[in-house]
Amino acid sequence: MFTGIIEEVGIVKKIKKENENLILDISVSFLDEIQVNQSIAHNGACLTVVELCKESYSVHVVTETIQKTNIASLKEGDAVNIERCLSVGSRLDGHFVQGHVDCIAQCLSIIDLNGSWGFQFQYPEEYKKYIVSKGSITINGVSLTISNMDDLNNTFEVNIIPYSFQHTNFSIIKVNDFVNVEFDIIGKYILKSNLNR
Repeated sequence: MFTGIIEEVGIVKKIKKENENLILDISVSFLDEIQVNQSIAHNGACLTVVELCKESYSVHVVTETIQKTNIASLKEGDAVNIERCLSVGSRLDGHFVQGHVDCIAQCLSIIDLNGSWGFQFQYPEEYKKYIVSKGSITINGVSLTISNMDDLNNTFEVNIIPYSFQHTNFSIIKVNDFVNVEFDIIGKYILKSNLNR
């Protein structure tokens, strides 16, 4: 379980293909605090640490994750948003995030709002039921609030404050890039319970 509050932007040091899977080597400043078998969110996708090296740690990415996230488009040297799992007793500053990416969405526009930025994304039609105005959403692992939405065109917008822009990989997202999206788990459960009535 995560909160969507990014600890650091890590760097992809190496990408290796292993059968249909990928192994990523990631460099972070807190490498000495990481353990094998630990869960870490990478752009919002929960991956397990399988090996520790001198300057990086390795995670194994299976086919399901490759197909549903933007991890397949990563290149060596790319920046990824990193968050370690929530520890019991910690403050929950974002919202409950599972690290289970639902889909990818495409960036349609980035607007400089003179002190913040507005990002508009388009998502696949089948996820429309999870979009709620002022609801929580996770983009590349970042906990955000939907500021605007358009059901007709399957788009939503989020606003990014300067701190988040500078301390996540939002600063390098460009129009037409794809991002990982996880919809709010509470909304999913509410929708499920209403369908089962």
